[in-house]
Amino acid sequence: MAADSQSAESPDDSAVSRGEGGNVLRVAMAQISPVLGDRERNLALHEQQIEAARRRQADLIVFPELSLTGYFVRDMVPDLALDPAGPEIGRLIEAAGATSLVAGLVEESPQHRFFNAAFYAEGGRIIHLHRKVYLPTYGLFDEQRYFAPGERIEAFDTARFGRVGILICEDFWHISAAAIMQAEEVDLLICAANSPSRGVNGPKVRTAETYEQIAKVFAQLLGAVVVLVNRVGFEDGLCFWGGSMVVGPDGHTIAQAPMLDEALTVAAFDAADLRRQRLITPLSRDERLLVTIEELNRIKRRRYGT
Repeated sequence: MAADSQSAESPDDSAVSRGEGGNVLRVAMAQISPVLGDRERNLALHEQQIEAARRRQADLIVFPELSLTGYFVRDMVPDLALDPAGPEIGRLIEAAGATSLVAGLVEESPQHRFFNAAFYAEGGRIIHLHRKVYLPTYGLFDEQRYFAPGERIEAFDTARFGRVGILICEDFWHISAAAIMQAEEVDLLICAANSPSRGVNGPKVRTAETYEQIAKVFAQLLGAVVVLVNRVGFEDGLCFWGGSMVVGPDGHTIAQAPMLDEALTVAAFDAADLRRQRLITPLSRDERLLVTIEELNRIKRRRYGT
């Protein structure tokens, strides 16, 4: 396992050293600072990062939540919304070529509902779209005022990374999402985030520490690789802390991007590590899904009378 990181403004062609094993996969974390409301400028930034990731032989590049729009979109939502099948997303998929791609957008559905969404593209097309299920509306967050909630947390099959799941920021904080992903038997769990700094105590950012803890616990419980990509920069007086990371199935950090600064960080891991960890700790094998379903149905009847 290995990683390298370069400035987002001046990425180079240096390659990550490959570890031992026959199926080494490379994930590029595009820790960027999107420009709020400037979709065209953000598209150009994505194209720059995609090109840099391809030069560094990345198999997958992951951008943060709402990477094409910025976070505090508020009343700009209808103006910034995109059709995933439209020409703007097509530009990015074409630029990615053989590299798989995850990016965040405001999606407008055919019924003109708006979603905080992220797509996974490979082979020249989108194969999965996740709509954020848990919309934070507390403290400094007000997402339910502008977005409709997603209604599915599901995994999907990919050509190189096996079974993959995508969560968006607040989704990652809900243990139900992790339980569903374990039942889906994911090999790779991706979280695209826009997490601002909260609870700063000296050099430590409490939200960053919490995300790291969640990523490590979920990686071990799922026996999967976890990729967390968080943005940087300032919006509406808030600072986004970055600190993107890739965590292996044993809970150890494979790679971590710098705090606060834009960076393109490439992490390499051997897919054989999934098999090794699942042999050591076969939690997914021993999970009793039917017991969970029955107990949840019992709780549903008690709480909702149905």
